[in-house]
Amino acid sequence: MQKYLSLFLKGMAMGAADVVPGVSGGTIAFITNIYETLIGNLSRFDGHAVKLLFKGEFKALWEHIGGTFLAVLFAGIFTSVLSLASVLDYALEHHPTAIWSFFFGLVFASIFSVGKNVKGWKGKDIVAFIIGSAIAFWVTTLPAVGGTEHPLYLILCGALAICAMILPGISGSFILLLLGAYATVLGAVSDRNLLIIAYVGVGAVAGLITFTKLLKWIFENYYNVAIALLTGFLLGSLNKLWPWKWVVEYYVKHEGTEKEEYVPLVTENMVPGSDWPLALALALAGAVVVFALEWAGKKKKDHAA
Repeated sequence: MQKYLSLFLKGMAMGAADVVPGVSGGTIAFITNIYETLIGNLSRFDGHAVKLLFKGEFKALWEHIGGTFLAVLFAGIFTSVLSLASVLDYALEHHPTAIWSFFFGLVFASIFSVGKNVKGWKGKDIVAFIIGSAIAFWVTTLPAVGGTEHPLYLILCGALAICAMILPGISGSFILLLLGAYATVLGAVSDRNLLIIAYVGVGAVAGLITFTKLLKWIFENYYNVAIALLTGFLLGSLNKLWPWKWVVEYYVKHEGTEKEEYVPLVTENMVPGSDWPLALALALAGAVVVFALEWAGKKKKDHAA
């Protein structure tokens, strides 16, 4: 029970991170030492799993895909998303500097936590790190688009967002923001709009099953390069998480209706404001969370050994 409770809480932490544009649930999975297990289990949704399903061998199917692990983890993720979506939405609107500062510290500390997994930094690993940093930084500079609520578009958004969501440093929520679907999805979660959630969910499942197979293959054959690339993603994503921003351009969603809302399209980083002491304290708190999770994970491994 303690093991499952720990896994459920890790899922909740992943869900909370996934709600914030710029933070990846994959980062949380990595620093809590469940990332490779997650990728491995998800990649087992294969032809053999389909055969077991149609044969009615549900127990064998459950064991094949690591069903208990996935069920507990995703229960934590969904619980967090459903309960924290409106809270984080409010916090991002009214206390953005505090939220961004905490996650800035969390992701900054994760660079060192994830980077330590590279077994001896070689030339190709450094190149992968630089490329990952450049890609993530470039993604954070892209402006959002208007988007649409067409079912096929929402399915596509779900597929692309979930692929980003399981990569440390690349935020699925930020991808939704770029595609113009973030406000739609967050509103659907808050309002319990099951139809929109279903469309995005279908895309997410399809993208997840497809992408994790590729990711598992990369980890098995190019582990060091993959970790170095992911570490670069984390570094490059810090541009999005810089706490002090001003909005250059807004996109008006549902213009002229009662649901009219303003979604930031283009933002630019600013120099730290007078609230920098609080921001620094929250950033340090985020870093402490990462190192505490890492320490707890290492202690648990040593105890098991």
